[in-house]
Amino acid sequence: MSANTDRYENAVSRYFEAWNAREPKARTKAVAAAWAVGGGYTDPLADVVGHEQIAAVIAAAHEQFPGFAFRLTGAVDGHHDTARFSWELVSEVDGSAPVAGSDVITLAGDGRIRSVLGFLDRVPDGA
Repeated sequence: MSANTDRYENAVSRYFEAWNAREPKARTKAVAAAWAVGGGYTDPLADVVGHEQIAAVIAAAHEQFPGFAFRLTGAVDGHHDTARFSWELVSEVDGSAPVAGSDVITLAGDGRIRSVLGFLDRVPDGA
């Protein structure tokens, strides 16, 4: 495995740690580990910058989907400072995955995320 592949996979691993952190202190720590200072997150429902705003978007997702966790689907693909991957939001009770998406991340020099462009591939009606 190349150093660049490790870099992408490590960044995505930290990304999912942040998205799956349920407790505010753990989420704050995970967001800081995953995102560079001044990093951003954009998807069809959010366009935010900074650790505090990113943590708030993650908290809102947990409020809307309690008992769900974000899981990587497939491989992480990357080149230069950019990687892409797909994910599902999975119920820890019944394994259903009503939400799925694909994200493209750009990394800073230290390997943390500089920006996320998220796409929602599957969303339940009314969400």
